[in-house]
Amino acid sequence: MRKFLLLLGDIAVLYLALFLTLLVRYGKGFDNKLDVHILPFSFIFIIWILVFYITNLYELGLSKNNLEFFSTFLYSVAANSAISIAFFYLVPFFGITPKTNLLIFVALIIILGSLWRYGFNKLIAQSGYKNNTLIIGVSPQSQDLYDFLLANPQLGYGVLGIIDVEDSTVPNILENLIRQKRVSTLVLEPSTYKIPQIIDVFYRLLGFKINFYNLSDFYERVTGKVPLGAIDQTWFLGNLSEGSKRGYETAKKIFDLIFSSIFGVISLTLYPFIILAIKLDSPGSVFYRQLRRGRAGKNFIMLKFRTMIKDAESSNGAVWAQQNDNRITRVGKFLRKTRLDELPQLWNILHGEMSFVGPRAERPEFHKELEEKIPFYDERYLIKPGLSGWAQIKFRYGASIKDAAEKLQYDLYYIKNRSFLLDLGIVLKTITIVLRKEGR
Repeated sequence: MRKFLLLLGDIAVLYLALFLTLLVRYGKGFDNKLDVHILPFSFIFIIWILVFYITNLYELGLSKNNLEFFSTFLYSVAANSAISIAFFYLVPFFGITPKTNLLIFVALIIILGSLWRYGFNKLIAQSGYKNNTLIIGVSPQSQDLYDFLLANPQLGYGVLGIIDVEDSTVPNILENLIRQKRVSTLVLEPSTYKIPQIIDVFYRLLGFKINFYNLSDFYERVTGKVPLGAIDQTWFLGNLSEGSKRGYETAKKIFDLIFSSIFGVISLTLYPFIILAIKLDSPGSVFYRQLRRGRAGKNFIMLKFRTMIKDAESSNGAVWAQQNDNRITRVGKFLRKTRLDELPQLWNILHGEMSFVGPRAERPEFHKELEEKIPFYDERYLIKPGLSGWAQIKFRYGASIKDAAEKLQYDLYYIKNRSFLLDLGIVLKTITIVLRKEGR
């Protein structure tokens, strides 16, 4: 509901800025000019909204009045302005080239949009405490969820605390506590279900319009990842039924085949320039072939443009890539930031070893250790690895076992919830990573 309200507000601000632009520019001739401008600008507004989505301006977790948010907002406006200029001057279909109007419009959008977003962010941060939320049961995942909700009141949950069900006095005071604090949401840690007295209290509260959630479902809902410590083998049996995904998987294979062919051919136009740059920058082969683990644990050879010095692993073997890794060449840094080094993987997709969207393909050298130290790590290979994925856009580049465990939580979320809509969102948000050169 909040995201829908945010979308409606952005649309209203866009049209308000257009009306004010025409009013400032033409005064009494406002009505006549509106008919000419309303249709082409409506096309432009669709693109503006799409760019806002790609740059995460509809992610409530980022809806805070801080420098990061407004920097992202201004970046989005700048990108949209460039697109608008290109649209009007390269597509003469509408017959208008509004130089002055665009300048006024962009200035008004910066002012009106900033005021609207500031007000919205402030409003939801203050109203978040109306949905009083109580977590029942102590565990590391409970604490993580509590800390997350406390840091993100804009999500709409005012977390009151964590109740320790091991305390023998809890069943006697819990019902009155819930009523006095006007709790609207109860999040139940798995251990809670093993205490009959606690369950009896919740049963008596069914008529009070309280929302009950188990910890893993609620954690997943608000964070976009699955808590490893709150799930077991039965979770996989109940949530990863692959039979229901057959139609989606078939259509996805067709999509991968068609678009990897198209983009693969188009990308060939860039190959001469990339090959020349790599050759001039450092000695060694142009392409890098690396063994990766794929679907159902089957290994395959992944293709990439070489971004490291020749024989980078000859002395130390396979190691995690680090920030400012001195093995990466000058051209390699650019290729990684723009993800151009991954263009050859389009042929892996065409060959059926990868998909456009999925978990990151891990190296077998790291897999054995990760499988031993991280529960359910092997389950990420239930589907094909991807060129991009939910974990790749939600979490930084993984360079440790701890990072791998964090990314696994996002991978499991994707495997459970994968759909065309989610895939589209991942692809669109990958675009902004490429444009911002945030790859590594």
